[in-house]
Amino acid sequence: MLQSVANSPSAVLGKSLCKWQIVITVYSSFRNITQCTFRYMTTTGKCSMEEMEEERLDDHNHNYRDGTRDAYTFMRAQLSNEAELFCSPMISTEPTGSCGGIPPRREPRYMDSDSSSISSETSDTDSPCASASTPGKLTLNSATKFLMNSMTVDDYKNIYWPKLECAIEHLLTQSPSDHNSISYEQIYSHVYKCVCQQHSELLYNDLVWKISGHLDQVSAQLLGTPSDGFIESFNLALTQYTAALQCIVPVFIYMNKFYIERKLNQDLRDILMRLFSDHIAEKHVNTLIPLLQNAHSMPFQVRPSTMANVVKGLYALRPEWSNLAPALFSQFIPQIHPPAVESQLSDYAAQDQKLQMELSQKGFPRGDQSRKRASEES
Repeated sequence: MLQSVANSPSAVLGKSLCKWQIVITVYSSFRNITQCTFRYMTTTGKCSMEEMEEERLDDHNHNYRDGTRDAYTFMRAQLSNEAELFCSPMISTEPTGSCGGIPPRREPRYMDSDSSSISSETSDTDSPCASASTPGKLTLNSATKFLMNSMTVDDYKNIYWPKLECAIEHLLTQSPSDHNSISYEQIYSHVYKCVCQQHSELLYNDLVWKISGHLDQVSAQLLGTPSDGFIESFNLALTQYTAALQCIVPVFIYMNKFYIERKLNQDLRDILMRLFSDHIAEKHVNTLIPLLQNAHSMPFQVRPSTMANVVKGLYALRPEWSNLAPALFSQFIPQIHPPAVESQLSDYAAQDQKLQMELSQKGFPRGDQSRKRASEES
Protein backbone atom coordinates (compact mmCIF):
# COMPACT_ATOMS: atom_id res chain seq x y z
CA MET A 1 0.00 0.00 0.00
CA LEU A 2 2.77 2.44 0.97
CA GLN A 3 4.75 1.56 -2.15
CA SER A 4 1.80 2.29 -4.40
CA VAL A 5 1.32 5.68 -2.71
CA ALA A 6 5.00 6.53 -3.17
CA ASN A 7 4.79 5.64 -6.86
CA SER A 8 1.59 7.56 -7.41
CA PRO A 9 1.58 10.47 -9.92
CA SER A 10 1.21 13.04 -7.12
CA ALA A 11 4.33 11.75 -5.33
CA VAL A 12 6.38 11.78 -8.56
CA LEU A 13 5.14 15.29 -9.32
CA GLY A 14 6.10 16.41 -5.80
CA LYS A 15 9.64 15.09 -6.27
CA SER A 16 10.03 16.89 -9.59
CA LEU A 17 8.71 20.16 -8.21
CA CYS A 18 11.12 20.02 -5.26
CA LYS A 19 14.11 19.36 -7.51
CA TRP A 20 13.20 22.17 -9.88
CA GLN A 21 12.64 24.53 -6.93
CA ILE A 22 16.18 23.79 -5.72
CA VAL A 23 17.66 24.48 -9.17
CA ILE A 24 15.73 27.74 -9.50
CA THR A 25 16.83 28.84 -6.01
CA VAL A 26 20.52 28.20 -6.76
CA TYR A 27 20.28 30.03 -10.08
CA SER A 28 18.56 33.02 -8.43
CA SER A 29 21.28 33.19 -5.77
CA PHE A 30 24.03 33.21 -8.37
CA ARG A 31 22.27 35.84 -10.46
CA ASN A 32 21.69 38.16 -7.47
CA ILE A 33 25.32 37.95 -6.37
CA THR A 34 26.54 38.57 -9.93
CA GLN A 35 24.32 41.62 -10.33
CA CYS A 36 25.38 43.00 -6.95
CA THR A 37 29.06 42.54 -7.82
CA PHE A 38 28.60 44.19 -11.22
CA ARG A 39 26.79 47.19 -9.69
CA TYR A 40 29.52 47.66 -7.08
CA MET A 41 32.30 47.38 -9.65
CA THR A 42 30.56 49.85 -11.94
CA THR A 43 30.03 52.35 -9.14
CA THR A 44 33.48 52.18 -7.49
CA GLY A 45 35.57 51.32 -10.53
CA LYS A 46 36.90 48.09 -9.00
CA CYS A 47 37.97 45.66 -11.71
CA SER A 48 38.19 42.40 -9.81
CA MET A 49 37.16 40.62 -6.67
CA GLU A 50 40.79 40.80 -5.53
CA GLU A 51 40.62 44.61 -5.40
CA MET A 52 37.36 44.42 -3.45
CA GLU A 53 39.01 42.01 -1.01
CA GLU A 54 42.03 44.34 -0.63
CA GLU A 55 39.72 47.25 0.06
CA ARG A 56 37.85 45.25 2.66
CA LEU A 57 41.05 44.14 4.40
CA ASP A 58 42.49 47.64 4.36
CA ASP A 59 39.32 49.00 5.90
CA HIS A 60 39.23 46.32 8.58
CA ASN A 61 42.88 46.60 9.49
CA HIS A 62 43.61 50.30 9.10
CA ASN A 63 40.28 52.15 8.96
CA TYR A 64 41.35 54.40 6.12
CA ARG A 65 38.20 54.09 4.02
CA ASP A 66 35.31 56.48 4.16
CA GLY A 67 31.81 55.65 5.37
CA THR A 68 30.54 54.14 2.13
CA ARG A 69 28.63 50.87 2.24
CA ASP A 70 30.80 47.77 2.11
CA ALA A 71 29.77 45.66 -0.85
CA TYR A 72 31.50 42.65 0.62
CA THR A 73 29.26 42.72 3.68
CA PHE A 74 26.20 43.24 1.50
CA MET A 75 27.00 40.24 -0.68
CA ARG A 76 27.67 38.10 2.38
CA ALA A 77 24.24 39.06 3.71
CA GLN A 78 22.74 38.13 0.35
CA LEU A 79 24.44 34.77 0.54
CA SER A 80 23.05 34.18 4.03
CA ASN A 81 19.53 35.07 2.88
CA GLU A 82 19.74 32.80 -0.12
CA ALA A 83 21.18 29.97 1.95
CA GLU A 84 18.34 30.40 4.42
CA LEU A 85 15.82 30.25 1.57
CA PHE A 86 17.56 27.20 0.16
CA CYS A 87 17.36 25.40 3.50
CA SER A 88 13.72 26.31 4.18
CA PRO A 89 11.27 23.38 4.40
CA MET A 90 9.73 22.41 1.06
CA ILE A 91 6.46 20.66 0.32
CA SER A 92 7.22 17.05 -0.42
CA THR A 93 5.64 13.67 -0.10
CA GLU A 94 8.87 12.12 1.10
CA PRO A 95 9.44 11.33 4.77
CA THR A 96 11.18 13.95 6.89
CA GLY A 97 14.98 13.81 6.96
CA SER A 98 15.66 14.35 3.24
CA CYS A 99 14.85 17.11 0.78
CA GLY A 100 13.04 15.54 -2.13
CA GLY A 101 15.19 12.44 -2.05
CA ILE A 102 18.48 14.36 -2.24
CA PRO A 103 21.08 12.75 0.05
CA PRO A 104 22.61 14.88 2.81
CA ARG A 105 25.42 17.11 1.46
CA ARG A 106 28.85 16.82 3.09
CA GLU A 107 30.22 20.19 4.10
CA PRO A 108 33.80 21.03 3.04
CA ARG A 109 36.64 21.10 5.54
CA TYR A 110 38.66 24.29 5.69
CA MET A 111 42.34 24.76 6.35
CA ASP A 112 43.22 27.59 8.71
CA SER A 113 46.14 29.50 7.20
CA ASP A 114 47.68 30.73 10.47
CA SER A 115 47.47 27.63 12.62
CA SER A 116 47.82 25.11 9.72
CA SER A 117 45.15 22.95 11.29
CA ILE A 118 42.08 21.49 9.65
CA SER A 119 38.78 22.49 11.24
CA SER A 120 35.43 21.10 10.16
CA GLU A 121 32.83 23.80 9.88
CA THR A 122 29.92 21.41 10.20
CA SER A 123 29.54 17.75 10.94
CA ASP A 124 29.39 15.19 8.18
CA THR A 125 25.79 14.35 8.99
CA ASP A 126 24.52 17.90 8.64
CA SER A 127 22.18 18.55 5.73
CA PRO A 128 20.42 21.67 4.46
CA CYS A 129 17.15 20.61 6.05
CA ALA A 130 18.88 19.67 9.28
CA SER A 131 20.38 23.14 9.51
CA ALA A 132 16.94 24.61 9.04
CA SER A 133 15.59 22.53 11.86
CA THR A 134 18.31 23.83 14.26
CA PRO A 135 18.13 27.63 14.11
CA GLY A 136 21.03 29.59 15.57
CA LYS A 137 23.65 27.02 14.53
CA LEU A 138 27.10 28.73 14.16
CA THR A 139 28.75 28.69 10.77
CA LEU A 140 32.17 30.36 10.43
CA ASN A 141 32.29 33.18 7.94
CA SER A 142 35.32 35.34 7.13
CA ALA A 143 34.71 37.76 10.01
CA THR A 144 34.43 34.92 12.52
CA LYS A 145 37.59 33.29 11.22
CA PHE A 146 39.38 36.63 11.49
CA LEU A 147 38.34 36.96 15.13
CA MET A 148 39.45 33.42 15.86
CA ASN A 149 42.89 34.15 14.34
CA SER A 150 43.24 37.56 16.02
CA MET A 151 46.39 38.43 17.94
CA THR A 152 45.96 39.57 21.52
CA VAL A 153 48.39 41.80 23.39
CA ASP A 154 49.66 38.79 25.30
CA ASP A 155 50.26 36.94 22.03
CA TYR A 156 52.26 39.90 20.76
CA LYS A 157 54.37 40.19 23.93
CA ASN A 158 54.98 36.48 24.39
CA ILE A 159 55.24 35.16 20.82
CA TYR A 160 55.89 37.80 18.17
CA TRP A 161 57.93 40.52 19.86
CA PRO A 162 60.56 38.15 21.39
CA LYS A 163 61.35 36.86 17.90
CA LEU A 164 61.55 40.36 16.47
CA GLU A 165 63.70 41.56 19.39
CA CYS A 166 66.17 38.73 18.86
CA ALA A 167 66.45 39.52 15.15
CA ILE A 168 66.94 43.26 15.80
CA GLU A 169 69.64 42.52 18.37
CA HIS A 170 71.43 40.32 15.85
CA LEU A 171 71.31 43.00 13.16
CA LEU A 172 72.59 45.71 15.51
CA THR A 173 75.54 43.75 16.86
CA GLN A 174 76.81 41.91 13.81
CA SER A 175 79.79 43.19 11.87
CA PRO A 176 79.06 44.73 8.45
CA SER A 177 81.12 41.95 6.84
CA ASP A 178 79.32 39.10 8.67
CA HIS A 179 76.89 36.82 6.88
CA ASN A 180 73.24 37.35 7.75
CA SER A 181 71.90 34.14 9.29
CA ILE A 182 68.33 35.30 9.96
CA SER A 183 65.18 35.00 7.90
CA TYR A 184 64.11 38.40 6.61
CA GLU A 185 60.91 36.83 5.28
CA GLN A 186 59.95 35.67 8.78
CA ILE A 187 60.66 39.10 10.28
CA TYR A 188 58.59 40.82 7.61
CA SER A 189 55.75 38.31 8.14
CA HIS A 190 55.69 39.00 11.89
CA VAL A 191 55.69 42.77 11.32
CA TYR A 192 52.89 42.42 8.79
CA LYS A 193 50.73 40.40 11.22
CA CYS A 194 51.34 42.84 14.06
CA VAL A 195 50.30 45.81 11.93
CA CYS A 196 47.24 44.03 10.57
CA GLN A 197 46.13 43.14 14.10
CA GLN A 198 46.22 46.80 15.23
CA HIS A 199 49.48 46.57 17.21
CA SER A 200 51.38 49.17 15.18
CA GLU A 201 51.85 51.65 18.01
CA LEU A 202 53.03 48.96 20.40
CA LEU A 203 55.46 47.61 17.81
CA TYR A 204 56.83 51.08 17.06
CA ASN A 205 57.39 51.88 20.74
CA ASP A 206 59.14 48.56 21.32
CA LEU A 207 61.39 49.10 18.30
CA VAL A 208 62.44 52.56 19.48
CA TRP A 209 62.97 51.26 23.02
CA LYS A 210 65.15 48.38 21.80
CA ILE A 211 67.38 50.51 19.57
CA SER A 212 67.67 53.26 22.19
CA GLY A 213 68.87 50.74 24.75
CA HIS A 214 71.47 49.40 22.34
CA LEU A 215 72.74 52.90 21.56
CA ASP A 216 73.07 53.69 25.27
CA GLN A 217 75.31 50.64 25.65
CA VAL A 218 77.47 51.74 22.73
CA SER A 219 77.76 55.24 24.20
CA ALA A 220 78.91 53.79 27.52
CA GLN A 221 81.58 51.78 25.71
CA LEU A 222 82.85 54.91 23.94
CA LEU A 223 83.28 56.65 27.28
CA GLY A 224 85.91 54.11 28.25
CA THR A 225 87.77 54.30 24.93
CA PRO A 226 91.23 55.99 25.01
CA SER A 227 91.67 59.14 22.97
CA ASP A 228 94.11 57.61 20.48
CA GLY A 229 91.47 55.10 19.35
CA PHE A 230 88.33 57.16 19.89
CA ILE A 231 87.95 58.24 16.25
CA GLU A 232 88.24 54.64 15.02
CA SER A 233 85.76 53.41 17.63
CA PHE A 234 83.24 56.12 16.76
CA ASN A 235 83.61 55.33 13.07
CA LEU A 236 83.01 51.63 13.75
CA ALA A 237 79.85 52.39 15.75
CA LEU A 238 78.53 54.70 13.02
CA THR A 239 79.31 52.23 10.21
CA GLN A 240 77.81 49.28 12.06
CA TYR A 241 74.62 51.17 12.91
CA THR A 242 74.20 52.46 9.35
CA ALA A 243 74.60 48.93 7.97
CA ALA A 244 72.02 47.62 10.46
CA LEU A 245 69.48 50.23 9.34
CA GLN A 246 69.82 49.02 5.77
CA CYS A 247 68.30 45.74 6.96
CA ILE A 248 65.92 46.97 9.68
CA VAL A 249 64.14 49.65 7.67
CA PRO A 250 63.13 47.35 4.75
CA VAL A 251 61.65 44.62 6.97
CA PHE A 252 59.64 47.22 8.91
CA ILE A 253 58.47 48.96 5.75
CA TYR A 254 54.83 47.87 6.28
CA MET A 255 54.74 49.58 9.68
CA ASN A 256 56.49 52.59 8.17
CA LYS A 257 53.91 52.86 5.39
CA PHE A 258 50.70 52.38 7.36
CA TYR A 259 51.59 53.85 10.75
CA ILE A 260 54.66 56.10 10.80
CA GLU A 261 54.04 57.91 7.52
CA ARG A 262 50.26 58.18 7.84
CA LYS A 263 49.84 58.85 11.55
CA LEU A 264 53.17 60.32 12.63
CA ASN A 265 53.99 62.03 9.30
CA GLN A 266 57.62 60.91 9.58
CA ASP A 267 59.98 58.36 8.11
CA LEU A 268 61.40 55.38 9.97
CA ARG A 269 64.97 55.87 8.79
CA ASP A 270 65.00 59.53 9.81
CA ILE A 271 63.68 58.59 13.26
CA LEU A 272 66.34 55.93 13.79
CA MET A 273 69.14 58.25 12.63
CA ARG A 274 67.96 60.86 15.12
CA LEU A 275 68.25 58.22 17.82
CA PHE A 276 71.95 57.81 16.99
CA SER A 277 72.38 61.56 17.06
CA ASP A 278 70.67 61.93 20.44
CA HIS A 279 72.16 58.92 22.23
CA ILE A 280 75.74 58.89 20.86
CA ALA A 281 76.84 61.75 18.61
CA GLU A 282 75.53 64.60 20.74
CA LYS A 283 77.15 63.17 23.87
CA HIS A 284 80.60 62.82 22.28
CA VAL A 285 80.78 65.60 19.69
CA ASN A 286 82.70 67.95 22.00
CA THR A 287 85.33 65.25 22.48
CA LEU A 288 85.36 64.13 18.86
CA ILE A 289 85.83 67.53 17.14
CA PRO A 290 89.17 68.42 18.85
CA LEU A 291 90.51 64.95 18.12
CA LEU A 292 89.53 65.32 14.46
CA GLN A 293 91.22 68.71 14.23
CA ASN A 294 94.38 67.35 15.80
CA ALA A 295 94.41 64.33 13.49
CA HIS A 296 93.85 66.54 10.45
CA SER A 297 96.87 68.71 11.33
CA MET A 298 99.08 65.61 11.40
CA PRO A 299 98.68 63.79 8.06
CA PHE A 300 98.00 60.04 8.13
CA GLN A 301 97.65 59.86 11.89
CA VAL A 302 94.14 58.60 11.08
CA ARG A 303 93.26 57.00 7.78
CA PRO A 304 91.77 59.53 5.34
CA SER A 305 88.77 57.28 4.67
CA THR A 306 87.98 57.19 8.40
CA MET A 307 88.31 60.96 8.70
CA ALA A 308 86.04 61.53 5.72
CA ASN A 309 83.41 59.06 6.95
CA VAL A 310 83.24 60.56 10.45
CA VAL A 311 83.11 64.19 9.28
CA LYS A 312 80.47 63.46 6.64
CA GLY A 313 78.49 61.41 9.16
CA LEU A 314 78.45 64.25 11.68
CA TYR A 315 77.35 66.70 9.00
CA ALA A 316 74.56 64.34 7.87
CA LEU A 317 73.30 63.98 11.44
CA ARG A 318 73.31 67.71 12.21
CA PRO A 319 74.62 70.23 9.66
CA GLU A 320 74.95 72.91 12.35
CA TRP A 321 77.88 71.00 13.85
CA SER A 322 80.01 72.28 10.97
CA ASN A 323 80.05 75.68 12.71
CA LEU A 324 82.18 74.13 15.45
CA ALA A 325 85.09 73.59 13.03
CA PRO A 326 84.41 75.18 9.61
CA ALA A 327 87.98 74.65 8.40
CA LEU A 328 87.80 70.93 9.18
CA PHE A 329 84.41 70.35 7.57
CA SER A 330 85.34 72.38 4.49
CA GLN A 331 88.10 69.86 3.71
CA PHE A 332 85.54 67.10 3.18
CA ILE A 333 82.26 68.85 2.40
CA PRO A 334 81.94 71.49 -0.32
CA GLN A 335 80.35 74.89 0.15
CA ILE A 336 80.76 75.04 3.89
CA HIS A 337 82.28 78.52 3.73
CA PRO A 338 80.23 81.44 2.39
CA PRO A 339 80.70 82.17 -1.34
CA ALA A 340 83.65 84.31 -2.40
CA VAL A 341 83.10 87.97 -3.23
CA GLU A 342 85.15 90.21 -5.48
CA SER A 343 85.90 92.74 -2.79
CA GLN A 344 87.92 90.16 -0.82
CA LEU A 345 90.20 88.92 -3.62
CA SER A 346 93.22 90.63 -2.08
CA ASP A 347 92.54 88.84 1.21
CA TYR A 348 92.33 85.49 -0.56
CA ALA A 349 95.67 86.13 -2.28
CA ALA A 350 97.27 87.02 1.05
CA GLN A 351 95.99 83.79 2.57
CA ASP A 352 97.43 81.74 -0.29
CA GLN A 353 100.85 83.41 0.08
CA LYS A 354 100.80 82.77 3.80
CA LEU A 355 100.01 79.08 3.18
CA GLN A 356 102.90 78.80 0.70
CA MET A 357 105.31 80.35 3.19
CA GLU A 358 104.20 77.96 5.93
CA LEU A 359 104.66 74.96 3.63
CA SER A 360 108.13 76.06 2.57
CA GLN A 361 109.16 76.57 6.19
CA LYS A 362 108.03 73.04 7.03
CA GLY A 363 110.35 71.64 4.37
CA PHE A 364 108.03 71.23 1.41
CA PRO A 365 110.10 72.22 -1.70
CA ARG A 366 108.59 74.37 -4.39
CA GLY A 367 109.97 72.12 -7.10
CA ASP A 368 111.99 72.92 -10.19
CA GLN A 369 111.46 76.56 -11.14
CA SER A 370 113.75 76.51 -14.22
CA ARG A 371 110.95 75.71 -16.66
CA LYS A 372 108.72 78.43 -15.33
CA ARG A 373 107.83 81.01 -18.00
CA ALA A 374 109.76 84.22 -17.57
CA SER A 375 107.94 87.41 -16.81
CA GLU A 376 107.01 89.54 -19.77
CA GLU A 377 108.65 92.56 -18.17
CA SER A 378 112.14 90.96 -18.15
